[in-house]
Amino acid sequence: QMLLVQSGGGLVQAGGSLRLSCPASGRTVSSYSKAWFRQAPGKEREFVAGISRSGGLMKYADSVKGRFTISSDNAKNTFYLQMNSLKPEDTAVYYCAAALFTYDATPVLPTTYTVWGQGTQVTVSS
Repeated sequence: QMLLVQSGGGLVQAGGSLRLSCPASGRTVSSYSKAWFRQAPGKEREFVAGISRSGGLMKYADSVKGRFTISSDNAKNTFYLQMNSLKPEDTAVYYCAAALFTYDATPVLPTTYTVWGQGTQVTVSS
């Protein structure tokens, strides 16, 4: 059983940067598709970024392209979300997630993912 325990997040001014970390235990992340989602108050959980098990495929929501970067460090069994040029509309609770796949894939539906982090608040002030 894989366990994801997120770290990072917090309060930052618009234009600033944050890095979210998602260290995994119990299983190796290299066998999983990994993603970040976010959920703002009153809104549905939305896909932010995903990376395939090999790291060869990455996908981003249009709203974060060019500003956010997802990466994975198999040696540390951890994946990350680097967020630059943050905007107030990026304010949300961010969740990391993982799904076991036997091939490279970057699914965007939250129902595909079976393992979730606990969530961390990111607040961007204007």
